[in-house]
Amino acid sequence: MVLGLASVAGELTGWLFTLALFVFPGVVAAVLWSPFLIAARFRALFRSLPPAGRLVPSYVGVALALSVPYLAGVLLTVGFVDSAGAAWSNALVETALVGGALTAVAAPAVAVFGLPRLGVDWDPTGYGVSTWVLLVAAGLWYAVVAAVPLFALAVVFGLPGGY
Repeated sequence: MVLGLASVAGELTGWLFTLALFVFPGVVAAVLWSPFLIAARFRALFRSLPPAGRLVPSYVGVALALSVPYLAGVLLTVGFVDSAGAAWSNALVETALVGGALTAVAAPAVAVFGLPRLGVDWDPTGYGVSTWVLLVAAGLWYAVVAAVPLFALAVVFGLPGGY
């Protein structure tokens, strides 16, 4: 009985550690992305998302969702790219670039074009140029924050002898 509980506890700890490993990058990005919450428009965007009227849960949810392309790229790199030479390094740089494009271009486009078509009218100023500038700047900042660890890993994996 005791061995069974220890086994379950060990497995549960492993799952919790894995979950934390996946959530941690998004949480760090959310904290470093938070200066954009100074803008009322940026806060209005997150208040309009589910759960409606609640800033923090939707903000953290979006920050975690934006980290998914980066995490997927790392997992695909580890799972499918040969670790010989600088292959992992190159794949991590590509992951950073693709993730950056998604957060700096696709996310603002979804916020400005997609959400209003789904009935989520969040910008009280009418989705003008200043809204685009704010969203693209926020997307670029998120992309930089998320890319720094990937570029650091890419440098390490690109060194002679790799990891």
